[in-house]
Amino acid sequence: MLKQTITGVLLTIALAVPLQAQYEFTTQHEIACTPVKNQQRTGTCWSFSTISFIEAELLRMGAEEADLSEMYMVRNIYKDKARNYILRQGKANFSQGSLNHDVMRAFRMAGAVPELVYSGLLEGEQVHDHSEMEAALKGLLDGVLSTERPSPKWPAAVDAVMDVYLGAAPQEFEVGGQAYTPQSYAASLPVSPDDYVSFSSFSHHPFYSTFIVEVPDNYSNGSYYNLPLDELQALVDHALSSGYTVAWDGDVSEKGFSAGHGLAILPANERAEGLFDAPQKEVKVTQANRQAAFESFATTDDHLMHLTGIAKDQKGTTYYLTKNSWGEISEYRGFLYMSAPYFRMKTVGLMVHKDAVPKELREKLGW
Repeated sequence: MLKQTITGVLLTIALAVPLQAQYEFTTQHEIACTPVKNQQRTGTCWSFSTISFIEAELLRMGAEEADLSEMYMVRNIYKDKARNYILRQGKANFSQGSLNHDVMRAFRMAGAVPELVYSGLLEGEQVHDHSEMEAALKGLLDGVLSTERPSPKWPAAVDAVMDVYLGAAPQEFEVGGQAYTPQSYAASLPVSPDDYVSFSSFSHHPFYSTFIVEVPDNYSNGSYYNLPLDELQALVDHALSSGYTVAWDGDVSEKGFSAGHGLAILPANERAEGLFDAPQKEVKVTQANRQAAFESFATTDDHLMHLTGIAKDQKGTTYYLTKNSWGEISEYRGFLYMSAPYFRMKTVGLMVHKDAVPKELREKLGW
């Protein structure tokens, strides 16, 4: 009987500890967004995060909820990358990765279409997987370059390869009984690519000016406004508290990043047991150690997500509610909580609507 009693007490304690140790989040601000999607076996987080951002912008503007095609944007950026790769004679990045501003460029160049019109999946397919297509396209482009005299035929060959893997791109379609082209459909949406601006924070360029972020996926040489780190975070806080979501680009290779636990944290002791069991002391992030992490490649550009809110844990630490594109995993169903220290250290760049920028910052930027 005594043994059973002791066992019962120990079991009670064992069950109680995790409950006491769990993160407890209190939402400060949460902005409406569309459901979580899954990029599956592709490196197209940049399209999923930016399309999610655009869909949230449509909701903010009072439009009906939209489900836009990520793969239509991906297809058109592949075409643009291919031309860039050929014109630079192979001395450029050609891969599955890109950045937020490239979706806005695709929007300008080729319009937009609904997911129901173009999913990028062939009949009977259930999973996106671009590994073979990427290899086929890269092989084609390298073959063209090996001739040293490219003909005007190769762009059609690139299109043909993508037709095989993604399906032919739509030229005309109907939505709600209305006929559209991709360009006219994009024009019907209350979103203007020119209204969106990108920001970053690195001390090897002057603050309050623009610069080209030096990461491999910035093949199109997109420019970012450079802000001191505290002002970059203040911009995000202002945007989210004012009803504007934020498209985020950064590093998720840290031990403190776990989509399965729904957390992105920067613990002072990465080797501590129970890393995701309870809030703990995190690294104090400054402009200097952030810069050092970027220049040593401890921080790299490897994933893009969508910030949709602000929360605090039971110790008062700020977190950013972050929509991922890996399906509805973890107890947060595809969302995660990114701590302020993680944001400060691991953000490479972000994009917001220009109206989300505070007046005093606009003045510093000369707007």
